[in-house]
Amino acid sequence: MSAERLMTRYKAWADAVFLSVVATLPERELVAPRPIGFGSLIRTLNHSYCMDVVWRCHLLGRPHGFSTRNPVEHPPIGELVEAQRRIDAWYVDHAASLSPAALDEVVEFEFIGGGRGAMTRGAIVLHVVNHTTYHRGQAADILYHLGVFPPATDLPVFLRSPGIG
Repeated sequence: MSAERLMTRYKAWADAVFLSVVATLPERELVAPRPIGFGSLIRTLNHSYCMDVVWRCHLLGRPHGFSTRNPVEHPPIGELVEAQRRIDAWYVDHAASLSPAALDEVVEFEFIGGGRGAMTRGAIVLHVVNHTTYHRGQAADILYHLGVFPPATDLPVFLRSPGIG
C-alpha cells in the first residue's frame, strides 16, 4: 500500500474520532474567542476543511473560489463534521486511484495569498494529511484547556485499531 493510501485512510479515521468528541461541545465553546491563529475552535477546524477543498481543486485543476485561508463564516459543527467526512472519503478514494506514475505528476497552482506553486500529486496528498494533523493538534490543545481529554489520534493507534489492517 502506498504511503498516500495509508495516510488518507489514517486522516479519515483520525478526523472522525476527533470530531466525534468536538461535536459534543456546546456551541459557545466552539465559537468562543481563543488565543489561536484562526480565532476559535470551529474556525480552526473550518480552516482545515476549507484547505482540504482548496487542495482537492488543485488536484482536479478546478478553481476553488477562496480568497482567504481563514473564512469568517463557518457551518454549524454538525454540517462541518459531515463535510469533513465526505472530503476525507474523497481523498481516500483519490489516493487509491493514483498509480505510481500519477503520484509523481506535477500539479501547478496558485496560492490563495498569491504566487505560483507546483507539487507532485503525492506530495499534495501527504501535505493535506500533515496540515490536518497540525491543526488537529491545535484543536486538541483547546480541548485540554476546556477540561476535555481528546482522543488519541496517533498513527500507531490507527494501525492497531480493529478492522484497519
